[in-house]
Amino acid sequence: MKLIETALSVGILLAVFAANADETLPVLKSGDDVYSNVTVTSVTATDIYFTHSGGLGNAKLKNLSPDLQKHFHFNAAKAGAVEKEQAEATAQFRRNVQAEKSDLGRKLPAATYDTGDVVAPEIYAHSYRGQHPPIFYIDEWLTPPPPNPNGKFVLVVFFITAAEQCRNAIPHVNDLASQFRDRLTVIGLSNEPKDKMLKMEVNFYVGTDTQSRSLQAYEVKMIPHAVLIDPAGIVRFEGPPVYLTAKDLAHLLDEYAP
Repeated sequence: MKLIETALSVGILLAVFAANADETLPVLKSGDDVYSNVTVTSVTATDIYFTHSGGLGNAKLKNLSPDLQKHFHFNAAKAGAVEKEQAEATAQFRRNVQAEKSDLGRKLPAATYDTGDVVAPEIYAHSYRGQHPPIFYIDEWLTPPPPNPNGKFVLVVFFITAAEQCRNAIPHVNDLASQFRDRLTVIGLSNEPKDKMLKMEVNFYVGTDTQSRSLQAYEVKMIPHAVLIDPAGIVRFEGPPVYLTAKDLAHLLDEYAP
């Protein structure tokens, strides 16, 4: 699978590729799998992502030949630590989803306001409000990728189809995407396989982050979690999208427009 690391900076979607990007190999062997006409698109501590004669692919660095492992700077200890961290984060995220299911009846506290800006009373993620956020990682677009949103706000919504609160939030996010489409680009992001995500009816852009790198970067512990970024690349809202009403969103778009 081709890896696209999508950075939201100054309101622009930028393609960022890791070291060794665009390197070509006539053949790449990973275990029993052999790929030909390979073009490397990205290399992480654990994986290599590439295009090949049959389409898109990825492989674990630990399954490559010793020469290729050395070439791509594979560090077994570092890779093991990363895989352990990813597994622990995924397990914790699943536990949080189950906790969310048992907490559906809880009444949400009211939003607060800071000089007119809506503020979610609780967020289950690292706070970047008023700051530049980390980049978002997108493995693959399920929809056509969004056009360059230069000059627009970007709303990224973390969700998974298994969570009832996420399914309940989709119509609200659909409404925001439609009502503010001239000023706002909405992106849904999940760590689920593509086939599961296709079951949701959305009218915004959707991408996959199967390695949960965005979830980990933002330390998301409960979903759905929305992040609104202004054209200057600053977070103006974060938290459950239910708190981002059309009225409050319109205020933020007017207040922080370039």
